[in-house]
Amino acid sequence: MDYRYFKIDDFKCPCCDINNIDPFLIEMLDVARNKSGIPFIINSGYRCPKHNTEVGGAYNSSHLLGKAVDIDTQGILDRYLIVKSLLDIGFIRVEIAPTWTHADIDTHKPRGIFLK
Repeated sequence: MDYRYFKIDDFKCPCCDINNIDPFLIEMLDVARNKSGIPFIINSGYRCPKHNTEVGGAYNSSHLLGKAVDIDTQGILDRYLIVKSLLDIGFIRVEIAPTWTHADIDTHKPRGIFLK
């Protein structure tokens, strides 16, 4: 499938090149990216169990299922535009950290906005 703003390689695990990212997640990110008007730089997409452990990810991380991404967010305006666009288009879980924003579509986790 073709996406407007992303390449499938943007979401692969850096340690093993496996990419089990959910295509619906990419479609939603494409819409959110368009709405925000600014680039989304993906820091982390799919993670294999080994990589998830190496980066200190939760044992039940949505990254392991290919249902989550972390987006680089440095400035306050960029953070606002990214978070607003994610929520506007229907992301159910958003976590805001100092240098990244986590977004996922995992329906088995609590919904909401979380601060790290």
